[in-house]
Amino acid sequence: MTDGVRRLVLLRHGQTEYNATSRMQGQLDTELSDLGRRQALAAAQELAAFEPLAIVSSDLRRAYDTAVALGDSAGLPVAIDPRLRETHLGEWQGLTHEDVDAVAPGARAAWRADATWAPPQGESRIDVARRSVPVVRELLDKYEQWGEQPIILVAHGGLIAALTAALLDLPVDRWPVLGGLGNTGWVRLSGYGEEPAWRLDVWNATANVVPDDVL
Repeated sequence: MTDGVRRLVLLRHGQTEYNATSRMQGQLDTELSDLGRRQALAAAQELAAFEPLAIVSSDLRRAYDTAVALGDSAGLPVAIDPRLRETHLGEWQGLTHEDVDAVAPGARAAWRADATWAPPQGESRIDVARRSVPVVRELLDKYEQWGEQPIILVAHGGLIAALTAALLDLPVDRWPVLGGLGNTGWVRLSGYGEEPAWRLDVWNATANVVPDDVL
């Protein structure tokens, strides 16, 4: 094991039609839009230059297709881990923001402000962190040579926020300070020491591509 720095990059998937129409995806298996595919290619070109050590993706196709674009650019295979799936949104999945607000006024705001709060039949951010943090721990054991060359996890905005907060060991009541990520926005963390103490280097970096709100 190394005592040096380890780089970890967390990349959100490209845009989907659900993103474009403010519809709650959760673990529904949606596809990238045309813009999302362009975003994935632009992010792939940027992140391949980091010479990643490995790429691991959520099994949901919007993340996996984003990861494959990166893998093709970097010359790496993509491993799949379903623990990197997005937050399960329970009864909210498939509804628009307006639909949720109509049936449960104030609930979305409560959910965003409290990491312990879950939609009906869904997961909280605490639940999401509980299933995703072991992925990083297992990668530490698997890749003894992990150092400056990053491991890149391709996943979803809610999962990335929860995983980042947990790795940084933020107090749970401060988890909401990590705002939303744009499509193909990425986060970089650096881990120091044999049992890494993680530090946040970058939040919501993006490649030079047309923003979500243009189309």
